[in-house]
Amino acid sequence: MEEQTQIDTQELGEKIVRVLKTIYDPEIPVDIYELGLIYDVFVNEVSEVKILMTLTSPNCPVAETLPVEVEEKVKSLDMVKDAEVEITFDPPWTQELMSEEAKLELGLL
Repeated sequence: MEEQTQIDTQELGEKIVRVLKTIYDPEIPVDIYELGLIYDVFVNEVSEVKILMTLTSPNCPVAETLPVEVEEKVKSLDMVKDAEVEITFDPPWTQELMSEEAKLELGLL
């Protein structure tokens, strides 16, 4: 019976990524996932999520609101018990972290 209490962390991870792809950087018409702002997503056995993310710059105008939006949207998923966003600037964000799709969208390819 214990098997059923285990959550499918991969499935949850995919749902989290889908949510992250609905959040956009206000200055760039690309979602934060494709921009490479999400460094890591950790999910533990009790459905608590920790997201390690960065911003395009430390003085990013949404430095206060974007992490809150990420946290709230991830918490809104049924399978998520709690979510925490940690902002890091190590390593600093560069255009190299963007997906091919994002670079194409912004005419960088």
